[in-house]
Amino acid sequence: MEADQVVARWDEEEKAIRARWNTSHTATHKQITSLTGMELFEAIFAGELPPAPIGDTLDFLPIHMEPGIAIFQGRPQRRHYNPLGTVHGGWFSTLLDSAVGCAVHSTLPAGKGFTTLELKVNMVRALTDAVPLVRAEGKLIHAGSRIATAEGRIVGPDGKLYAHATTTCLIFDFPAPSPRRPHEQV
Repeated sequence: MEADQVVARWDEEEKAIRARWNTSHTATHKQITSLTGMELFEAIFAGELPPAPIGDTLDFLPIHMEPGIAIFQGRPQRRHYNPLGTVHGGWFSTLLDSAVGCAVHSTLPAGKGFTTLELKVNMVRALTDAVPLVRAEGKLIHAGSRIATAEGRIVGPDGKLYAHATTTCLIFDFPAPSPRRPHEQV
């Protein structure tokens, strides 16, 4: 398949996902902690819960989730550039951190969360807005009771590799909501 055909297919998939989304509110602590990782992602894709706001800030969104696999799609734009005229490494890192972290999160039971302990990113090719879309594919490597690892890659519609990463995540029990933060208790 030619790169322009891949871009067209990826655009259609993005439009279909965005059409179902509900971005009118923020998920509550109770909503997040009462669901398994996969149930949370299913609720986001169904429009029952909002997606993470970081996607709006950096022009990326989740495209596909299954246990141990997370795919995000991003639109590199000039506003993501560093002073050298290419996409900033922080954009690569955030997109990859989302993909590998959600690959871990997709396997967690209700009441469990995670946080990134370590993220190693290798940027192997510069990225500019001449590439209309990229995908970050995260895959679980290992999930223990306290530590999980995953790997990810950013690829363009032509199959070119732009970056790859590995992560180590800490798995923890969600804390109870704090009485000082009433928005968490809903």
